[in-house]
Amino acid sequence: MNSSFRILIKSPKFMFGACMLLAMIGMVLIYPFFNRNDPLEMIALAYQPPDSKLLLGSDNFGRDLFLELIYGIRTSLQVGLIAGVFATVIGLVIGLTSGYIGGMIDNLLTAITNIFIVIPSFVILILISVSIDSRSSFVTAVIIGITSWPWTARAVRAQTSSLRNRDHVNIAKISGYSTPRIIISEILPYIASYVVMAFVLQTASGILSEASISMLGLGPYNTISLGIIMNWALVFEAPVAGAWWAFIPAAISIAIITFSLYMMNTGMDEIFNPKIRS
Repeated sequence: MNSSFRILIKSPKFMFGACMLLAMIGMVLIYPFFNRNDPLEMIALAYQPPDSKLLLGSDNFGRDLFLELIYGIRTSLQVGLIAGVFATVIGLVIGLTSGYIGGMIDNLLTAITNIFIVIPSFVILILISVSIDSRSSFVTAVIIGITSWPWTARAVRAQTSSLRNRDHVNIAKISGYSTPRIIISEILPYIASYVVMAFVLQTASGILSEASISMLGLGPYNTISLGIIMNWALVFEAPVAGAWWAFIPAAISIAIITFSLYMMNTGMDEIFNPKIRS
């Protein structure tokens, strides 16, 4: 583990992505200490261009767009992380159970997974979002998480199936270990690196999903996210007004965050994937 970590921090792709992500997180954490204003406070005219006071100008309501962007990044990161945790945990539990136990349980869980894969998760996400009247950022994150686990479950099942007949697993069975103990102690450590990579990808996917549904007006209420900022820009015709600062910074922020996560995943894949590493 230590040797893998030392190799990992020497990966240019992983470090580049990690530095970009840490820079975004640092900005989100530090800037509110310097600017304690309410991001929803109207302080200027609608679509006022950027200047020395308003670094990114104002939105359609005359609010500081840079301050909105900071809070929007924070919300989007929170949604992505929570969605990533839910999707990874659900996929991991289903994949481990299906791959190790096999038989009828495997057939049932595989069928359920395939159904979710066949039906586009974004369609399910929209249907669930429409049916819920009150949506907080946490509820939105949970909805995204419970609709984006199938690919993780399928990959974990495949790896678990290849591990369940290994010698160390058979020895654990002979020793009288319970099924949960065997899964946790004899199988999970061998796929831990993949679980981390799956979580990174699920986090990136969660951020993109939140931005997508928020642009459709189905995102969280009473908060600011990158998708909501872009939704406001579209609804109040910022492109028509030539107010590029109302939507381009938010789009660039989404691109930077997701790109940094994908770079981290690529760097980890080069380290932990034996085929690529060889």
